[in-house]
Amino acid sequence: MAGHSHWAQIKRKKAAQDAKRGQVFTKIVREIVIAVRQGGSGDPEMNPRLRTAIQSARAVNMPKENIERAIKKALGQEEGTQFEEVVFEGYGPGGVAVLINAITDNRKRTVSDIRHLFSKFGGNLAEPGAVAWIFEQKGLIVVPKKEEEKVLEIAIENGAEDTKEYESEIEVITSPTDFETIKSALEKAGIEIISAKVTMVPKNLVPIQDEGTAQSLLKLMESLEDLDDVQQVFANFDIPENIMEALNR
Repeated sequence: MAGHSHWAQIKRKKAAQDAKRGQVFTKIVREIVIAVRQGGSGDPEMNPRLRTAIQSARAVNMPKENIERAIKKALGQEEGTQFEEVVFEGYGPGGVAVLINAITDNRKRTVSDIRHLFSKFGGNLAEPGAVAWIFEQKGLIVVPKKEEEKVLEIAIENGAEDTKEYESEIEVITSPTDFETIKSALEKAGIEIISAKVTMVPKNLVPIQDEGTAQSLLKLMESLEDLDDVQQVFANFDIPENIMEALNR
């Protein structure tokens, strides 16, 4: 999982850079709109998905007015573009399974953009159901490793499913239903939370041993995430640390 974890770190740094140019704001506004419409409420206390979206907005310093405007738009109090949530599946270089969550106002455009990127980087778009079974929904909380014993104790006491330790971080994996409970317990204990979200975790990983394949795969992942319509991209690759280091030189 070393390479996969390293990619997650790269994504977090990239999200901070994207925030400066507003791209991440666009994605979060769409998520807020969908969260309100699907959850049927503009109250984050009554709508867990909206609560998570607002937390993401605050993490990148989105102005409060932007958040409130997005909620009003979703409730129909302001006119706005009609969005729909779409899932795409495909295979990347090396046979890696790729699952994409998108929110779009033009499905044809989004399909065309995603298909083009798969083709460009040596992959292909697949039929619905082709790879979705490889992933399962889990809560994923990332904290610094500096308070390792305290984190592990809280995770075990509150029913976390698993923990994974890396050089500087610990991942706490939960069921979707226990996510909020465990996150709150960590926060109350004064543990810094680097990131926290309900996400899709692969059941198995595909090892990537070739540097060229790894480079094409990471370019595909980054290019997909750069699309405004794409909210999240999940994949089941495992790139060894030595190859990740070589690609980052």
